[in-house]
Amino acid sequence: MTNVKEIAKQLLQKKIVSFKESGHYEFASGIYSPIYTDLRQTISYPELRKAITVALAEQIKANYPNVTVIAGVATAGIPQAALVAEEMNLPMLYVRSKPKDHGKGKQIEGVLNEDDQVVLIDDLLSTGGSVIKAAQAVQEDGYKVAGIAAIFSYGFTDLKKNMDDAGFAYDTMLTYQDLLEAAHEGDWLSAEHLKAYKAFQSDPWGFDR
Repeated sequence: MTNVKEIAKQLLQKKIVSFKESGHYEFASGIYSPIYTDLRQTISYPELRKAITVALAEQIKANYPNVTVIAGVATAGIPQAALVAEEMNLPMLYVRSKPKDHGKGKQIEGVLNEDDQVVLIDDLLSTGGSVIKAAQAVQEDGYKVAGIAAIFSYGFTDLKKNMDDAGFAYDTMLTYQDLLEAAHEGDWLSAEHLKAYKAFQSDPWGFDR
């Protein structure tokens, strides 16, 4: 079984995860955050990339044993999906954020069959908006979504509510708690700031530093 705590430490060592002790980052959702995870960078590190691929494949096999197709959510989920599909020897496709405005107007690129069960992969789950839209696009084309997988989630209550409302199962390789524990153990985050980062998770829309 892959050691996800070691993966978390590598994300911190390579500064793929960044902390701000004052000020904030802004997410696409409008949330202000003291932490930023740029997981697109992981594909530039072969050993880390492989560890993440194996961990995601293990997670998908355990939680969605009937999966027949791996789908990447454009754009950050596409390379992760390609790596996992190769690891699991499964077909792969990707889902655009919206249909093309030319050609056949496709939103889903790849081959799907009537009885396929699709697992969508994204790098990060925040409030779940983009991956839910991608999963709904698969459903609207008449195919089965077995579930959603990602490298990391902040664990916001909005995410759970949005996924529950949309009716999708989901899970992540790393949790916010995993990341904070690794940061604290490795002296990337003091005990004083640890409390503030936990508070951010419980009320992300009310966060203001």
